[in-house]
This record gives sequence, C-alpha cells and structure tokens, in this order.
Amino acid sequence: MKRILIIEDEVKIQEILTEFLQEYGYAVDNASDGVAGIAKFSEEKYDLILLDIMMPKIDGLAVLELIREKSDIPIILITAMETEEYQMKGFDLRADDYITKPFSMNLVIRRIEAVLRRTQTAEVLEKEQGIITHGSVKLDKESCVIKLSDNPIPFTYKEYELIKLFLENKNKVFTRDDILNQIWGYDFFGNDKIVNNHIMRIRKKLGENFIVTVRGVGYKIGKED
Repeated sequence: MKRILIIEDEVKIQEILTEFLQEYGYAVDNASDGVAGIAKFSEEKYDLILLDIMMPKIDGLAVLELIREKSDIPIILITAMETEEYQMKGFDLRADDYITKPFSMNLVIRRIEAVLRRTQTAEVLEKEQGIITHGSVKLDKESCVIKLSDNPIPFTYKEYELIKLFLENKNKVFTRDDILNQIWGYDFFGNDKIVNNHIMRIRKKLGENFIVTVRGVGYKIGKED
C-alpha cells in the first residue's frame, strides 16, 4: 500500500483529501504545519507528499527545500497561489507537480497516479542501468560513482566496495568478520579495527545514520530518508 503525507494547515482540506485518498487505497498521514510535516517525514517512509505552500511556522517552499536536501521523494505542491512566480520557484526547488486551489479531487488523484508512475519508471530504468539508490545516496555500478543529493562524493576503493555491499543487502546485518571476508578477503591478517575506521569515514561523508550499529551483532544500512 502506497503511503502519502499531506502537509496542509486547513483541517477541512486535510479531511477531504484523506477520505478521498483512502477510498483509492492509499494510507494517509497528516501534518498541520511545516515543522510537523518535516518531523513526520523524518520519522516515517512515504511514497509521495502533498504540500501546501502557505502555512504557519515554515512555509511549503522552505519545507520543500529542506526535504530536497535529504530525499527525492515525489512532492506535489497544492496552493491558492496561481502566479507564475510561485510555480517557477516550486519547480526550481524540484517539485514534481503543482495543483492550484480550488481543485477537483479527480484531478488530484490523476496527478498523484501520474507522478507515481513516472517515479516507478525512473526506478526501473535506474535498476536496469546498475544504479542503486537509498534516500539521497545514489551509487552507479557502471561508473563507480557515488552521489549524495546529486553531488559526487570521493571514496577509496574499499569504501566504495563497502558501501555497495550494504546497498545491495539493505535488510542484512553484517558482522565484522562478514565484512572482512567479503571486502578484504579470507586471507586478511591485519587489525579488524580497519572495518570500524572505514565505517567511521563513510559516516562522515554520507551521514552518521547511513550505516547503523546493531549492538552485539554488527552493522546494517540505516533507515532510508
């Protein structure tokens, strides 16, 4: 079931959108301002966000900018602002679509379906091209390039191989011995702290939560943004 986060300060619109989307089989969460919306996005995994622009505390464009620093999740802006300036600003910040109020619920569902189809098509194409994504991290196996929020990040060969190992096994916990055997080889006789040092360097480059420690067991890929 696809999950949608609605960030909208008008309760009536929240209720209408929620009821309609649930009828179409979507799971829906709501946030009534930008701060609450960012908190929910950070805590849960969603497939798409419906985002109002004019909101208290933090406006929708600021929310969009903050989320885009961490994730390429599909975002559709919903707003009463019809001016070209607002639309251009939204698209400059990489919004996926734009709907103006008042809107038809049938239009909303069609836009959501279209954006999700484009996203799924892009994901399939990336997989076929040997590209693995995890939140804002993207690894291209053909070019051996790793990007964070579309910015290339320099890595050593062993760091690259270690990141690829975790990305290709997102649900698996690796012990230190597992990592040593798969990355350094069974005949490695050096200090096993080399694993800790490499993971520490990767965390500095990709974020502290990219690889998490499973106490008493080993390491696994962190929660996707």
